[in-house]
Amino acid sequence: MTRDTKKNRVRTPRVLRLVGVTAVAAALLAGVAVPGVAAADSTAAAGPRRPDLQAAVQAIVDSGFAGAQLRVHDQRGDWVGSGGVRELGRTAKPPTNGRFRVGSVTKTFVSTVVLQLVGAGSVRLDAPVAGYLPEYGLDRRITVRMLLQHTSGLFDYTGQVLPNGTAVPGIPLIGQEFVDNRFHTYQPDELVRLSLSKDPLFEPGTAWSYGNINYLLAGLLIKKVTGHSYAEEIQRRILGPLRLWETVQPGTWPGIPGPHSHGYYRYQDAGQWKLVDITRQNPSWASSAGDMISTTKDLHTFFSALLAGKLLPRPLLAEMLKPHPKSNYGLGVFLQQTGPNCGGALIIKGEGGFHGYGTLIASTPDGSRTFELALTYGDSAADLGQAYNKADQTLVNQVLCGGQAGTADGA
Repeated sequence: MTRDTKKNRVRTPRVLRLVGVTAVAAALLAGVAVPGVAAADSTAAAGPRRPDLQAAVQAIVDSGFAGAQLRVHDQRGDWVGSGGVRELGRTAKPPTNGRFRVGSVTKTFVSTVVLQLVGAGSVRLDAPVAGYLPEYGLDRRITVRMLLQHTSGLFDYTGQVLPNGTAVPGIPLIGQEFVDNRFHTYQPDELVRLSLSKDPLFEPGTAWSYGNINYLLAGLLIKKVTGHSYAEEIQRRILGPLRLWETVQPGTWPGIPGPHSHGYYRYQDAGQWKLVDITRQNPSWASSAGDMISTTKDLHTFFSALLAGKLLPRPLLAEMLKPHPKSNYGLGVFLQQTGPNCGGALIIKGEGGFHGYGTLIASTPDGSRTFELALTYGDSAADLGQAYNKADQTLVNQVLCGGQAGTADGA
């Protein structure tokens, strides 16, 4: 995800956690508040009537988003709903299980495949990445674990603010330049070499900085070790076995297949605010760091299987869920410790953003309470960074903490 102004941004405080969100280019994709909430429909499993959740979806839409889809699993059963509109200027609500660009939630899938390779003995978690990808001349202190946990210190090709405060741009992801080039195809090799042409941010393993370059390299590592692309391995190891038929990795294809809501990009050019329907765009710049398209149902199935130990051996799942001491990030997931009113419970999260789209999924460790939220951005000038954070806190409180207040201790 990107940002044009400080006011118009999607949840960047504390960590730069979304695809393409960097301190240099973190453009906002704004939304529009449109009334109307759809309760569970015939495409969803039968569930209880939940006016509390319907109201939560409505509040999220009213805060400035064009549309929202929400899926909840808790002690009262399963519920799905949507609010807002599928497309600006029309009245149809978003489909309750429509497809959307999940952004950095892709990283959780990629991390899972890498850890499966670790479990099979094909990859060593603390081995130098240079041993698997010698063609790039990487610092041999950078390990596979450092890629998955964003501690490599590598400059991110989407742009970076250096420790001394200097902003160094990367590929164009904001403004008119991005809009004009949104169908451009990027090759992973050129993105890696762009990153490596810049000085590293810090010595490997000494600090933490979220960067898409780490997962771009992780995707290339998967290909080198298996002989197949990361997309093929995700299909073979995760999507196929779990029957996630609605999840796709489009590569360079700009469309979104099946029912979906439109996403919009609001930006400033020559002092004027402009709006473009950004639904169709080439996601190749994100590659294995965030190109995936999915549904709330598929994401629920994936996350539930992951936390149940169906995709990774328990020791490797424990490694994934171990946060770095300088961040709240494990290996492809965020970890949030809640406050005393929620029993100090741990929450596992996946978060993602792409031009026009935002995603938030969260679960208790045992999977007994989960939610999956998909957002689309429209033409609102509201502070959507604040709106995103509020939606997160509301759902954590309402779904994962059973309606208790004062839950979060820093997401």
